[in-house]
Amino acid sequence: MAGSTFASRSYRDTALVLRTRDLGEADRIITMLTASHGLVRGVAKGVRRTSSKFGATVEPFMVADVQLVHGRSLDIVTQAISQGSYGAMIVADYDKYTAANIMAEAAERLTESEGLDSRPQFRLLHGALSALARGVHEPDLVLNSYLLRALSTAGWAVTWTSCVACGRPGPQPGFHAALGGPVCDDCRPPGTRQITAGTADLLHALQQGSWQVARSADRQARHEAGGVVTSYVQHHLERRLSSLGR
Repeated sequence: MAGSTFASRSYRDTALVLRTRDLGEADRIITMLTASHGLVRGVAKGVRRTSSKFGATVEPFMVADVQLVHGRSLDIVTQAISQGSYGAMIVADYDKYTAANIMAEAAERLTESEGLDSRPQFRLLHGALSALARGVHEPDLVLNSYLLRALSTAGWAVTWTSCVACGRPGPQPGFHAALGGPVCDDCRPPGTRQITAGTADLLHALQQGSWQVARSADRQARHEAGGVVTSYVQHHLERRLSSLGR
């Protein structure tokens, strides 16, 4: 009977490890985004001991096949089998590591509400971490593309080809996070961020995944785009991403 109860409380899923936090002398709380169960926080008991069989499998930015048991406040991680090792390639590079931390924090904030279908967010983050680890594109391009696409998936897509207020076509000289996109000179309210046409084109390319256009952007446009994306993300998440301060 007890075994049957345990089995009914147990579940298995593929997980992306977002962050970890030590608990007590040997345990660790693992925050992970799973393919089918959304955002999960579980306790990996004894994982910090050298004898642990799956300690390295539940480090940040790892992909693992995990088995968990539902608990009262936190689930219990009973097994973890590595499915992908992005961690080592990311941690060894400061820019990749910084970008990965920001992506992980944003993913956690975007999926913490219960009842949401988190599968699109899981697939998006999985692809972004893979691209980041393999060095397919520069870290800042991967990061800003991920953030824009994650917000689009959550329902906050930006139309970069016209003024969000009046619909005037073409790249616009300003961006206002609260209004949700670019604004023309006639519509710009106080607090509008000035952007160049090249930056608007880059932001559109990053949101659409047009990498040939994104890679051709100059450093000024990439720096400006990063500021725009940061302001837009933090406006919708209604808080500052602590990873940005690292």
